[in-house]
Amino acid sequence: MPELLPYLDAAAVHPEFKRELLEFVRGGDASRIELEGYTPRVKVERVLTQLFHAHPDLSVERVRLRARSGCSDFSGEIVAVTSDATEHTFSFTWCCSWKAEQEGWKDCFGFWDQARAAREFGWRCFQKWELVS
Repeated sequence: MPELLPYLDAAAVHPEFKRELLEFVRGGDASRIELEGYTPRVKVERVLTQLFHAHPDLSVERVRLRARSGCSDFSGEIVAVTSDATEHTFSFTWCCSWKAEQEGWKDCFGFWDQARAAREFGWRCFQKWELVS
């Protein structure tokens, strides 16, 4: 959560969304975060950190996240609903294996060192972040 906090603090998010997000990251429930399918909390946190980093001006009140979680990747769409009920949809792919390849890091078995990339880059392993609508 330390990586999330500076971006969350700087973002124009609704105070209740902020409160619920912090509870969610700590293992609690959040009615303002709607998830479709199995989604690890750490991966939700990474996507929201990217959202607040890339779009701190959005007055987010709630989000809907539809994604697929793999071993080294997490891809899908997030819809950020703002205070005026406008929906902003972003398509994304977070992939620590891709980031390891970009850095040229291989593990002792010759595979891309995704664990190192995830550890050293955290949320910053986004291969794709695009505004859809």
